[in-house]
Amino acid sequence: MRRVLYALLLLLLLLALAALALAALNLRGEDKLPDAPAVFSATPAQVERGRYLALAGNCAGCHTARGGAPYAGGVGIDTPFGTVYASNLTPDQGAGIGRWSAAHFWRAMHNGRSKDGRLLYPAFPYPSFTRVTREDSDAIYAYLQTVPPAPAPNTPHKLRFPYDTQAALAVWRALFFSPGSFVPDPAKPAEWNRGAYLVDGLGHCIACHGTRNVLGATEEKLGLSGGPVENWYAPSLTSRREAGVADWDTRHVAGLLKNGTSPRGSVMGPMADVVYRSTQHLSDADLHAMAVFLKQLPEREPAAAATAVPTHRDDRVMARGAQIYDQRCAYCHGDAGQGAEGAYPPLAGSRAVRMDSTTNLVQMVRHGGFLPSTAGNPRPYGMPPFGHVLDDDGIAAVLTYIRGSWGNHAPPVTRRETARR
Repeated sequence: MRRVLYALLLLLLLLALAALALAALNLRGEDKLPDAPAVFSATPAQVERGRYLALAGNCAGCHTARGGAPYAGGVGIDTPFGTVYASNLTPDQGAGIGRWSAAHFWRAMHNGRSKDGRLLYPAFPYPSFTRVTREDSDAIYAYLQTVPPAPAPNTPHKLRFPYDTQAALAVWRALFFSPGSFVPDPAKPAEWNRGAYLVDGLGHCIACHGTRNVLGATEEKLGLSGGPVENWYAPSLTSRREAGVADWDTRHVAGLLKNGTSPRGSVMGPMADVVYRSTQHLSDADLHAMAVFLKQLPEREPAAAATAVPTHRDDRVMARGAQIYDQRCAYCHGDAGQGAEGAYPPLAGSRAVRMDSTTNLVQMVRHGGFLPSTAGNPRPYGMPPFGHVLDDDGIAAVLTYIRGSWGNHAPPVTRRETARR
């Protein structure tokens, strides 16, 4: 009996120690909030800087619902564990952050903790925002305090157990999050460091372009190596086979971020929204800095495709694909996939066509899409949807034909791949 009691006491002690360790890990790098927050008085210049930084961070992309008040939240962010809803960032005293101090806002950005002490879900990308400086955090806070208050209540998250518990979130943070700061590389020029600050911090590019583990944490060691986002695939920025820009002219990279199109490529899907809401509004200096940084990312080629490029294609599938292409695609993209300069991208030799992942191709054929409307490209040409006239087999056939024609040598698209979308 005594042995059982000792074992039980030891177990309780270990559990207590584990709880203390978990609490300590979740409080690391966190300063105690002052008992009486200092009066915050923003200057017009600080507010304007905050407006610019909110655009750089694309804050409205998640915190403004379609048809809703600016920054009033309500956007649902789908994750493998359920849906997280973006919160109200307006200065409303009840529903928004009107009762928050600048220190509360900084703690949310830097430590991922809400005003009431709750741990925040990393769908709010504080693992990236932790690199944002206190000066920039205060500027964003100053700007948000000028947004018209909206009384829209926050929508409760819809997460499965145990992911809906603070305990599970505490374990996740203990394993995968540590507050940090941006440390400039003294061996790099100022523009590279500015680009790194924007891409790795405020721009949180890794949130979409990063590989995630089974618990949803971005694999920092893999960097911007690609990942799924909103039923699309955010291609790797460290691979020339996908979206790497190491061999691009710097002005073409900056132009893509500013206009949504360039001589080397164009954006579609979620990235079109990023350009529309965020990067087109950045200064030429910041866009150039981001381009410099992106061009110098260490190259990491993705793992070779599991299926080798076939030496033989199904003639019937190719014939059906050719017929569909002639009827639906050739008018814009050309009989030989050459495209039309300034309007429709070429398909011959396109790395977007030849990528291992066919997700984006299927999405484009089924749902269509437009480039973002920007000052440099105010009336972009678009891609109509064909999901209402092509079934899964038809989409697979036309994409198989495109991926196997005009010098493209990519694996066929299977019905299984089209049925997933």
